[in-house]
Amino acid sequence: MEFNLRAGSPSSSTASSDRHRLPNNNSSLQPSNGNGNSTDPMHSWWESISKARSRIQLLSSLLPSAAAGDEDPLDSVADTDRPARALLLSPVAYNSISAVLSSPSSGSGGDPLCQWLYDTYLSDDPDLRLVVLSYIPLISAVYLHRTHYPPSDNPVFLAGFEAVLLALYSSEAKSRNGKALSVSIPDLSQPSLYHYPRNPMKPSDPHHKPLIGILSPPLEPQAAVKSTKRATIVGIALDCFYKQISQMPKCSKLDFCKFAAAWGGHDCPCTSELDQQPVDFAVEPADKTKSIAERLENSSISDEDSSRIPLPWELLQPVLRILGHCLLGPSIEEEVKTAASIAVRRLYARASHDLAAQAIIATRSLIRLDKAARDALAATSSNGSGSGAGSNATTPSKAKKPEVLLVSK
Repeated sequence: MEFNLRAGSPSSSTASSDRHRLPNNNSSLQPSNGNGNSTDPMHSWWESISKARSRIQLLSSLLPSAAAGDEDPLDSVADTDRPARALLLSPVAYNSISAVLSSPSSGSGGDPLCQWLYDTYLSDDPDLRLVVLSYIPLISAVYLHRTHYPPSDNPVFLAGFEAVLLALYSSEAKSRNGKALSVSIPDLSQPSLYHYPRNPMKPSDPHHKPLIGILSPPLEPQAAVKSTKRATIVGIALDCFYKQISQMPKCSKLDFCKFAAAWGGHDCPCTSELDQQPVDFAVEPADKTKSIAERLENSSISDEDSSRIPLPWELLQPVLRILGHCLLGPSIEEEVKTAASIAVRRLYARASHDLAAQAIIATRSLIRLDKAARDALAATSSNGSGSGAGSNATTPSKAKKPEVLLVSK
């Protein structure tokens, strides 16, 4: 299978332009701009829906057929007014696609589902691109596990997964335009940010330079996934997922937290080192979603000891950003917050064992923020219940202001 960007050749464009020169009796029925495209908003809306439905129908043909008497879950999705958005938010469709991506034969160069994901991400429909991003945690986890723990009896070829990851990497590299992501660090010699002069004077020291922190170095074009660039490419793909995480479905974020917890390893006393007492996180699987343990078992990632992969900073940094949103972001489900708490504490324990200073500082900060948020929530709930229980009919209330009546003379 070849994953190539589609571009028209000069001959095809010439032939297309010749066809456009032919007279069209219906050209006056639809207004068009100078490029020949329709400017009717209703026509554009219907065209986008038709394209999304055709992509969903193609996806339905790639998935295992439903049992006799059962309705295809993608049929109801394609019949909605916003089929791409319905596909993104459908847990049944997510479980069906995840089962195929987790199968032992997935990710090869001839995988039609990887071809569908690749072509869909290159489309101009933003909702369809979000659908592809929602499967990046699963693709990254399965891909990293198979590259670090390949089966001994059968060599693994993961060109399909790599093509999807490279599509995201190339898109991000193009948007950055060869520039690094940087942040200005405040001058710590000043008492606070408010003490900065409004018009800063030039420093007397000619060698003085402003403090600039590099969040991500410039991205070099990559035509293939090399072993030395694997962590960077997967990290950029996860960073693309993080940028749209507010629109990602719950099952995708929950999967990511479980994978991150598996990368951290087993529980140990270090996981509750920053808590006043050991925390017992009991995560019950959702009623309408497939168990994460079963999915990991199908993808050969069930043993947590064999799930530990190298976590360089290029890969760990976007992982911690995603976990930070799952811990502290607005409107996050409690199940996702609990799973993120487990993952952060396990990553902290692993960083403590590996003596990774950056990872220790970052994970410890997330744990303290999570603990502070949970303590504040517990205090608020206790105060609310106490005030509710203490209020009764004999409790004095605030004195009301006397009413002022205007009387005309």
